[in-house]
Amino acid sequence: MSVRRWLRAVGESAPPPVPDEGCPILDWAASGAMALTGHGDGPPVVTPGSMWSLLRETGSALTRLSARIGTPVDPDPALLLTGRAGARNLTRRGRTSAGGATRLLRACDGWCALTLSRPDDLELVPAILGRSEVPDPWAALTMAVRDTEADQFAAHVRQFGLPVAALPPEPPPAEAPWRVTRIAPPVPGLRLDHALVVDLSSLWAGPLCAHLLGRAGARIVKVESTRRPDGARSGSRSFYDWLHAGHESVAVDFATGEGRAALAELVRAADVVIEASRPRALGQLGLAPERLGHRAGKVWVSITGYGRGHAERVAFGDDAAVAGGLVGRSGGEPVFCADAVADPLTGLVAATGVMGSVAGGGGQLIDVSMRDVAAGFAGVGPVGHGPHTVSAVEVECPALGRTAPVRPPRLPEPSGRAPVMGVDTRRVLAEVAVTRGRRTRPAPR
Repeated sequence: MSVRRWLRAVGESAPPPVPDEGCPILDWAASGAMALTGHGDGPPVVTPGSMWSLLRETGSALTRLSARIGTPVDPDPALLLTGRAGARNLTRRGRTSAGGATRLLRACDGWCALTLSRPDDLELVPAILGRSEVPDPWAALTMAVRDTEADQFAAHVRQFGLPVAALPPEPPPAEAPWRVTRIAPPVPGLRLDHALVVDLSSLWAGPLCAHLLGRAGARIVKVESTRRPDGARSGSRSFYDWLHAGHESVAVDFATGEGRAALAELVRAADVVIEASRPRALGQLGLAPERLGHRAGKVWVSITGYGRGHAERVAFGDDAAVAGGLVGRSGGEPVFCADAVADPLTGLVAATGVMGSVAGGGGQLIDVSMRDVAAGFAGVGPVGHGPHTVSAVEVECPALGRTAPVRPPRLPEPSGRAPVMGVDTRRVLAEVAVTRGRRTRPAPR
């Protein structure tokens, strides 16, 4: 089953989307994502603009599903793809990601992407290369990988727990962007209105999923560790506010028995759980879906780089996109696509999956792989309009006789301020304690 067929299946009771007779490449140019794809000293590139049609189709499926189970949500694909870049004033950088933490490195037989996002990651480079010290980590890695096969280099680096991926010759097959497991009985007639969504995720993909569910009417409670807050808090404030405005914030110490017990009670009370952790880590906290996911109708969405069956492999948005073959092409060689593109695509797909599950009564574990999501979008066939004429400022589709400007990334407009970390902890946990043992939800604030 193709990704498109699956999307039609989850919205089967709704009318099919109206065919788009425009040009995905022109839409790609106008979205702001094309401006992020290509070398900084050259024009942007049209590839992989053909993915735009599937992106719009996914958004349409989410709109139909949200209307069936809650408040209709009409996501703006351009804003989803480029909102972080707009908020951070990012631009295209070719084989360095827009955010700067990931690079495409040329191997002897291809390319691989490596993410070094923290100082601790850079400190691992001497061990990776077998040296006592490395003055310039990226220069040394660039030289070392040239004589190594991409898969071999990726396998070696993966032993150090770093996000790394070899670029496949073709996008890997992705029959569907997630796998579904029955974990509880379904409940007919479920809705998202005031449903309690407990968001244990961080950064981008999981919070975007929560953001879209919140717009559909769900109550979102974001949970963070007091010892390790969401790293996105230290990034763009407007982007963080855009994702989290209107949500509630709970912070507990995951390292204490009291904190883990409170967290478990909150997860038990949730109608929907969003997490992006390794299953082993969740299990050590007593938060495995096999343990806390048995209540009828509960939906549990697990977002990982390569799926729960490969949870030892970590990934971020840029390297996961490369693993799925979702890259631009400039002069026949790969460049990064947009900004950490697997993140927003995964957030949108995960939210669509949750809504489809709720519409069917829930009771499911939705296992979302960022690599598979990227592969699904990378595998979209070429646009049948022939070659396009590209300049730094516009793209022309000769077949349609139309042009579109190459627009900059979109700037998110938050609906309010994100809550201060932990500001709602006592109240939310007290509500959960009152309702413990009952099937009623904590009352909306």
